[in-house]
Amino acid sequence: MFSTCVKTLRITSKFGSLIRYESTLVIAEHNNEKLLPITCNTLTAAKKIGGDVTVLVAGTKCETVAQNACKAKGVSKVFLADSDAFKGFTAESLTPLILKLYNEHKFTHILAGASAFGKALLPRVAAKLDVSPISDIIGIKSSDTFVRTIYAGNAIQTLKSKDTLKVVSVRSTSFEPLPLEGGDAKCENVSAGDISNLVEYIRQELSKSDRPELTSAKVVISGGRGMKSGENFKLLYTLADKLNAAVGASRAAVDAGFVSNDLQVGQTGKIVAPNLYIAVGISGAIQHLAGMKDSKTIVAINKDPEAPIFQVADYGLVADLFKAVPELTEKL
Repeated sequence: MFSTCVKTLRITSKFGSLIRYESTLVIAEHNNEKLLPITCNTLTAAKKIGGDVTVLVAGTKCETVAQNACKAKGVSKVFLADSDAFKGFTAESLTPLILKLYNEHKFTHILAGASAFGKALLPRVAAKLDVSPISDIIGIKSSDTFVRTIYAGNAIQTLKSKDTLKVVSVRSTSFEPLPLEGGDAKCENVSAGDISNLVEYIRQELSKSDRPELTSAKVVISGGRGMKSGENFKLLYTLADKLNAAVGASRAAVDAGFVSNDLQVGQTGKIVAPNLYIAVGISGAIQHLAGMKDSKTIVAINKDPEAPIFQVADYGLVADLFKAVPELTEKL
């Protein structure tokens, strides 16, 4: 009870100003075996807000995940909710638990990564608590002021929230990952609570690949409409094997059926920020640029010298990709 009171305490300093004690609940994204990288980025954002940082690990047979979260420096406490009710990590099953914890501890912030998981969960939580969610932030100016992109990344918005509780999703590429070391947080088991069966988790089908995961790869090679067919993506796969890179695609390539939509990079796909991004046969539509323009180094290969992609590229090669890519692969 004492910790609950502290988190909502307002005190007056000797200067007469009001000070709010901040406390943040980070919803961990994991696979029941380890924390996903996006959670470590979100923890960095939580530390920047200040105050206590608590991590919620909810899943099935996920105690190892909770123990790893305890190692993160700056984390005050880890809540472990281990139950079969959380199979599939559905928003419908997790929301009642988050509401229960909020009512008990009165956190000032609830954070999750701006992934498919976070985008499904946080709006539901915000609606239940009657606050406005703050999505996909790229910066934090203070505990109530955040920075995010709008108009497909063409403008930067600074937003100040007047809600008592801030429900925020964090763009992982904008925050360095917090190492899982140097911390010694306590792990506390919490009850799953009363969860109604609004949905039933059936199964999950995941595509397997020996290549790095797209959102965490240090090198990404993406193909666009200029690849002409899905068969031609073999050129990129061969080059990716040489560079230990992930393979992505523009929306145009996905819509044309060249590759599956889990490879899509862009505003309506995945946001990436690798050390090296190679855009092959991609014109550079604004929706695609929104998903990759934070890459450290951008290389563009396109036969059209007027392609918009060259405006953001650090290195540009005006050439036929069907000649340039095999030559590049051969020289590596």
